[in-house]
Amino acid sequence: MKAVVSKLDLVTLIGKIQSIVASKPAIPILSNVLIEAIDDQLIVSATDLTVSMRCFVEAKVIEEGSIALPARRFFQLIRELTSPQIKISAQTVEVAEITTGTSVFKINGMNKAEFPALPDLTGSPEITLTNALLKQMLSKTVFSAAREDSRYMLNGVQIRIADRTATFIGTDGKRLAKTTSAVAIDPAMQGSYVIPLKAVDEMIKMLDDSDSEASLTLSNDKIALEAGNLTLITKLLSGQYPDVERVIPAKLNNQFAIHREELIALLRQISLFTSETSSSVRFTFETGQLHLAAMSSDIGEGRVSMPVDYSGPRLEIAFNPYFFLDILRHSNEETVRFGVNDPHNPGLITDSTQALFVIMPMRLSDTPAPQKVVESAV
Repeated sequence: MKAVVSKLDLVTLIGKIQSIVASKPAIPILSNVLIEAIDDQLIVSATDLTVSMRCFVEAKVIEEGSIALPARRFFQLIRELTSPQIKISAQTVEVAEITTGTSVFKINGMNKAEFPALPDLTGSPEITLTNALLKQMLSKTVFSAAREDSRYMLNGVQIRIADRTATFIGTDGKRLAKTTSAVAIDPAMQGSYVIPLKAVDEMIKMLDDSDSEASLTLSNDKIALEAGNLTLITKLLSGQYPDVERVIPAKLNNQFAIHREELIALLRQISLFTSETSSSVRFTFETGQLHLAAMSSDIGEGRVSMPVDYSGPRLEIAFNPYFFLDILRHSNEETVRFGVNDPHNPGLITDSTQALFVIMPMRLSDTPAPQKVVESAV
């Protein structure tokens, strides 16, 4: 193998793929990346046996070939080099030579035959979305997914395909995020795919905010994302994803607009008065007003208020402020719509997009109401 490649292009590629390499690999080869010089391209592949990625950059290929190199050492060396062009060659299957100007480095690698073959999803159904839309849909749902939950299937984002619509869902049982988009696919095509969180995080990093197309290839146990010069393939979580539709309120007695930025500011203030054992804020809705209150015996208490266009009867309900903040941060609207029925059922937050967010209430008995401050007359 012998190829010449731009250092800048290679460093950019390394930044995309380095997090795929397993930090504590089950087998030694997984701490390596596969370097291939083929058809005027330098291809770098990495896998942890669950998530795999293949990237390529343009290169001047003098002699085709491949070798597996220790990822950490190879990446560190490439970043430290100062020459704009790098020559990578391998005269044997286990030693690579990196040359820049008068500098020569030899890295011991492994035979490419030991590197696991990346899955081939050729012939599987495919949907196409713009980079920006797919990134938005993943970002608006992954934050609600569980992390390291014993309910295995919640540690991922579900994609449902039905009726030419792609639905993305993330939930941890305390909150839920859902967004949809029309897709061009066979109307008979339907299925459910749960992508593990590591793969979702990598997909978001892969995607930019452009209108260029990205494609998702769907199979029974794997899914592949191709965007530009990057391809990610991941195994899917196996099992039955819970039926989340039943927790989404179908009818709301009270629904009104709230200024998003103002509510974010007040929730950040009031959350400082919640304890680690009970992160709960009391929301009190009165005609034209929302009052937020929190109290902790160790910290103190706080009360803040803001105007809202609420016109129903007085209503008190408690929410986790951090969950509420997460939802608000994943909307870019000036105002959001908030809907609620009573203190015991979930609230619903929507904006002008196809996204909706559900947040479960907390027990009001766990959220003591601070004493109302009475201003003394001067």
